[in-house]
Amino acid sequence: MERLKTKVTKEVLWLYILRLLKERPMYAYELKERIKGAFDFEPATVSSYVVLYKLEKDGYVTAEWEEGRTGKPSRKYYRLTPEGERLFEEGVKFLKEMLSRLESDSERENQQK
Repeated sequence: MERLKTKVTKEVLWLYILRLLKERPMYAYELKERIKGAFDFEPATVSSYVVLYKLEKDGYVTAEWEEGRTGKPSRKYYRLTPEGERLFEEGVKFLKEMLSRLESDSERENQQK
């Protein structure tokens, strides 16, 4: 069960990040904290940055530095692109299809018993 949890959290961290960026632009550490609160797991800080870098490189998010206000440091905010929104929708659709298949197979087995 732990392996499954790892696969549907850490392995698809990009999906959680895209979901949160649908709400509003966020900086990397904020995303990490929001993942912890919204999805009940804590990705490694380095993993979050690596995934964000890849999403940016592939055009699914854009990044922009914003100057800090009243003595706060500047932060790099990430925004979802239309391509990122499409990728998110495709990822969710794929997961729903897989769950549907798992559930329907399970129902068939129960009916055969």
